Amino acid sequence: QVQPVESGGGLVQPGGSLRLSCAASGSIRSIYTMGWYRRATGKQRDLVAVVTNGGSTNYADSVKGRFTISRDNAKNTIYLRMNSLKPEDTAVYYCNANIWEQSGRQGWYWGQGTQVTVSS
Repeated sequence: QVQPVESGGGLVQPGGSLRLSCAASGSIRSIYTMGWYRRATGKQRDLVAVVTNGGSTNYADSVKGRFTISRDNAKNTIYLRMNSLKPEDTAVYYCNANIWEQSGRQGWYWGQGTQVTVSS
């Protein structure tokens, strides 16, 4: 079964940094767009950043200049480097991946989420 798995969340002080990772595992033929989304308590899930298999990126305005998404295609992994963190960045961060499986099936898959808390 194909599954993205996030890691790297935690508690950090305002102004601090954190790096999230998401590795997709399973019977994978290819992965297209991968990205990070987040959901703060009581709010909808929003886009944070996405990266295509060609390396093109897109960011939410609220994180531009502070967050950097990167990708290692050989490892089926993406990263999110988060700098200058603010309390409003507190949320559950989810990885999303458009995966083409060896079986021929293609779909969008979500990870289970990782909590990021920015607080002093």
